[in-house]
Amino acid sequence: MKLGFIGGGNMAAAMIGGLLQKGFAREDIVVAEQHAERRTWMANEFAVNVVDDTTQALTADVVVLAVKPQQLRAALCCLPPPHPEQLIVSIAAGVRACDISRWLHGHPTVVRAMPNTPALVGAGITGLYALPAVSEAQKAQATQLLEAVGSVVWVDTEAQIDAVTAISGSGPAYVFLFIEALEQAAIDLGLPAETARQLTLQTFLGASALAIKDKSPLAELRARVTSKGGTTERGLLALEEGGVKYVIGMAARAAAERAQEMGVLFGKD
Repeated sequence: MKLGFIGGGNMAAAMIGGLLQKGFAREDIVVAEQHAERRTWMANEFAVNVVDDTTQALTADVVVLAVKPQQLRAALCCLPPPHPEQLIVSIAAGVRACDISRWLHGHPTVVRAMPNTPALVGAGITGLYALPAVSEAQKAQATQLLEAVGSVVWVDTEAQIDAVTAISGSGPAYVFLFIEALEQAAIDLGLPAETARQLTLQTFLGASALAIKDKSPLAELRARVTSKGGTTERGLLALEEGGVKYVIGMAARAAAERAQEMGVLFGKD
C-alpha cells in the first residue's frame, strides 16, 4: 500500500511516525506540503519523500487529507479526479464526507476520520465513517492507517461522527480541565505543585488503566472506592450537588452541535 499525505501537520506527522515504527516502508510514503520549512522538517525527521506538488500525493493507493478544515475545499477543487480505486481518508475535523466526494468530482470512496490529540503520543482513538462505496478491503486499509496512532472504532452514520467529535475529539480538553482543577485543589490543600501534578496525573492514568483492564461497569468500579461514610463518599456527594454529570452532558451536546454547524459551514459552495 502506497500512502500520499496532502498536508504535513502534527497529525500527519504522528501517523507517519506510528506507521514507520510498525515497519511501514518509507519509500511508500509521499507528503505534499506547501511550507518549505515544514517540508525540510518532515524530510529530516522521517526520511520520506516530501514535495510541494499536491498532485504527486494522488499517485498513492490511499490519500490522506491532512490540511486545515477551512482550507480543504480550496485544496481539493483544483485537483484532477482521483483514480477510481483510490481511497481518500480525511482527518479534517467537521468536513463531511459527502462534501469531500463532491469536491473531488464525485469520487465515491471517501472515509472520514476523527482522531484525537493523544494520537500524538500513540495513545489516540479514531472514529471512522465510510461512504457506501468504500469496500471492506479499503476499510481495512483505513483501519491499518489509523491504528498507527491508537485504537479505532467504526460508526454507521456520519451524524455519529459528530458524536465522536464531541466525546473523543473534544474529550481530551475536558479531561485536561478536570486534571487542572484537581491539581489546583491539591495545591490549595497544601501540597507542593510538583507533588500535586504527579498525584493527579498518575491517578488519571491509573484509573483509566484499571477501567480498561477490569471490564466491570464504571459504576461498580466507583462503588469499590466509595466506603460508606468515608472520604470518597463525601467528595462524590459534593460533585453530585454541583451537577457534574449534567454539566459534562451539556458540554458534549454543545460540542456535537458545533460539529454539525461546522459541517454545514465548511460544506457551503
